[in-house]
Amino acid sequence: MIKPARGDFAPTRFAAKSTLDRHRPPLNPDISSALSRVAAALAFAALAGCAKAPELQKLQGFAQGTSYHISYWSASPVDAPAIKKAVDNEFAVIDKLLSNYRPDSVIESFNRNETQEVGPEIVQLVRIAETVHKASEGCYDLTIKPLFTLWGFNGETPSIPDDKAIADTLKRIGMPQLTVVDDTHLSKKQATLQIDLSSIAQGYSVESLSRVLEKHGITDYMVEIGGELKTRGQKPDQTVWRIAIEKPLPGEHKLHKILAMPKDAPLAIMTSGTYRHFFEANGQRYGHILDARSGRPVTHDLVGVTVAHADPTIADAWSTALLCLGQEQGLKLANAEHLAALFIRLQNDQLLETRSEAFERLNILTHP
Repeated sequence: MIKPARGDFAPTRFAAKSTLDRHRPPLNPDISSALSRVAAALAFAALAGCAKAPELQKLQGFAQGTSYHISYWSASPVDAPAIKKAVDNEFAVIDKLLSNYRPDSVIESFNRNETQEVGPEIVQLVRIAETVHKASEGCYDLTIKPLFTLWGFNGETPSIPDDKAIADTLKRIGMPQLTVVDDTHLSKKQATLQIDLSSIAQGYSVESLSRVLEKHGITDYMVEIGGELKTRGQKPDQTVWRIAIEKPLPGEHKLHKILAMPKDAPLAIMTSGTYRHFFEANGQRYGHILDARSGRPVTHDLVGVTVAHADPTIADAWSTALLCLGQEQGLKLANAEHLAALFIRLQNDQLLETRSEAFERLNILTHP
């Protein structure tokens, strides 16, 4: 799922310079000598301070079909190569666990079986998804993998299926058909049930990498995967992490809003949109956000939803669910669930914003 949040990865850097003015008139030798010693001491202190100043460390690359960027720093020495290795290992673990694109992943193995041990990670994701599914009255659903396949959104040539195909596919989906047996096992009431975790896996991945950093003693960081991100603390210059949100318009990568992230608490920013992954047919645009109740892409004018939450996994699921519901129902539910959400509609080429009550209270939205 392509989502539009982007991070401000370039911190402010400071460089110390020493300038010797060779054209000043000579001073009294004693005074000159004393001042020279003071100047030397100050210069040494400045250089020592620069040597000890923490630097922003950066990791970036490609994973999960998208790019990732990690920025972190620490006042204490850290083992940067060990952190890089731990990040790579975590990506490998997550891929083996959640990927719908490798047949040997745990989730794909479960998709071929009726009951299986999947581990506590997947069970926890399913429990979160069940909560969001019920609150959204079935609009959000992890079991819509057959619908994605039917519409061609997981391939290269999406197309409109006929009504009968949609009706037949709807018989094969439904969160109530999925059962949590215990903390490590799932089972199906319907053998053909299949799970797609893409609406929640990236948020989980952001949280997992954040924990990797924290295990290495890092308390100031920003972790971003494909536009989904979490920050904690501040930048080395003691300024806040600043996050850019793009305009939710097809074919554009322009700045829309800036979020000034809090220093005193971790916060994740997750954005779902209908404007990156879509196809057009017969003059109609069809986005990849599918309503599990109808089996069809949503048709309302809500084009982007950004959710701010301490837990990236929860924020990821909710951003998709609120986008699925649309402006009116989504805002009502966000307020009822005390979710910090920013809604953006597209009407007559104009972008219109609505903020939930919790988002207003956060007070993190700034102008470019």
